[in-house]
Amino acid sequence: MPRPRKKGRRREVRKVPRSDVTLEEFDWRSCPEGLVTRRQLRERGLSPGGHGPVAVLRCKGCSYRPDQSCNHPTRAWLYDVSLARPKRTPTLAQEWALDRAMAARSTCPECGRRYYFCLPLRTQGRCDPCARGYEPSPDTYFTSTAPVTHRLAA
Repeated sequence: MPRPRKKGRRREVRKVPRSDVTLEEFDWRSCPEGLVTRRQLRERGLSPGGHGPVAVLRCKGCSYRPDQSCNHPTRAWLYDVSLARPKRTPTLAQEWALDRAMAARSTCPECGRRYYFCLPLRTQGRCDPCARGYEPSPDTYFTSTAPVTHRLAA
């Protein structure tokens, strides 16, 4: 028997006139030079540098309503490239700390194997082979018993 559908409230659409918005808006595929999205900043190795967005890139659907501002979740914030800064690189101590944290999440406390993925330690408390009693395949964990060599970026 199918479950009954939930009768929720419809989301109210706020119609804000385009003249009342605080940030400048640009239509789909009409962004000027020097303004990029956060993803494009990341591809260039930059971060916003503490500066907020300077404009909004309207979604594709809002091109049919030129008099209203875009308030959809698919809109994109635009950042100025001249205000952006290079991404910070972590120090060696930060990378060691991250590696130790990942080792704690991917090492089984029962058998001591370090896997290439995070284990369900909160729910199971050990790896699947220990919990279910089978031998894991060697391509899922580090095979050497020596400490893992660290390939840190810094």
